[in-house]
Amino acid sequence: MKIILTNDDGIYSPGILELKEALAPFGSVNVVAPDVQKSGVGHSITFSHPLRVREVYTNGDFVGYGIDGSPADCVKLAVREILKEKSQLLVSGINIGANVGINVLYSGTVAAAIEGALLGIPSVAVSLEISESTPDVKGAAETTKNIIDLIIKKELPRGTLLNINIPNISKEKIKGVKITNQFSGDFEEHYEKRTDPRGIAYYWLAGTGWPKEDVIGTDMHALKEGYISVTPLRYDLTDKTFLTEVGSWEWNT
Repeated sequence: MKIILTNDDGIYSPGILELKEALAPFGSVNVVAPDVQKSGVGHSITFSHPLRVREVYTNGDFVGYGIDGSPADCVKLAVREILKEKSQLLVSGINIGANVGINVLYSGTVAAAIEGALLGIPSVAVSLEISESTPDVKGAAETTKNIIDLIIKKELPRGTLLNINIPNISKEKIKGVKITNQFSGDFEEHYEKRTDPRGIAYYWLAGTGWPKEDVIGTDMHALKEGYISVTPLRYDLTDKTFLTEVGSWEWNT
């Protein structure tokens, strides 16, 4: 089996390095990832400049290909140019920080998996929740390995990807897996207004808090309760339930 491994934290992230080792028993793991941190870039692709590819090594060992572009760029290049043979699986992660709720729309990690699904490859995004304790990336990689083992045995519908979020607790304390909906409510977020040395104001997104009420059955609620959240996603954003209503309007052109 040929596996594409990417992320949005960059090719030097411990998440991608641990996951490469964990997925090795399944086949050939080909890392194609941004050469620097690209969190929060969503599904952007690069038109303004050419993309450069370089081989990345750590301690003399080949890691993969670093791209000066977005996670979606990395997937496109991996499929169209770098890897000549078709891959059977794409895994994006392990992202340091949960990708739940509306964060799914901003996430470069999820966008890479969406791009894989667009290109006809079964795709999975994996994220590890951040809490007060140090993220157990190695433990999350082992948990991911077990999940991927099941996914390989099954079949994802074309256009569907799985968004997986792992709570930052020891493997023994994880209560199990919940199949969830994406939380679609509002986050509590704010900007901090600061002043630069020239006296000019600027604004910094200081953080996004969890909602006051977590809806049972959603990714956020499962994660908060100590479960691994698995959410099937599709890139078709059409509001099919509203199509008929809009069609009944009297459109004057």
